[in-house]
Amino acid sequence: MFYAAASGGGVGGLTPILMIALLFGVMYFMMIRPQQKRRREAEQMQSALAPGDEVVTIGGLYGTVTGVDDDTVLLEVAPGVQTRYARPAIARVVTQAPRAESTEAVTEDAEPVKE
Repeated sequence: MFYAAASGGGVGGLTPILMIALLFGVMYFMMIRPQQKRRREAEQMQSALAPGDEVVTIGGLYGTVTGVDDDTVLLEVAPGVQTRYARPAIARVVTQAPRAESTEAVTEDAEPVKE
């Protein structure tokens, strides 16, 4: 009787490995992948900062971007008061300043030039 139970255990040895693999798969899709997506979005937002944008820092300070450097941002937090922050310290953009449109943009009303 014990011999029959031991010989059927071949499939049972594979089950714990499958459960661990399934656990890692669930952890990847539920935790790691969404975190990577949020990090990419934050980096994209921080690289698109421009003067005139109203932002909030991770500390909750509201300010207007007055200057942008490679890894720092100059914020005006009150009239005449400017502070310098690292780009990763910007949590979100409240309002974006109007951007100048590209001169290469073609409008629907434009007519072709005849030579």
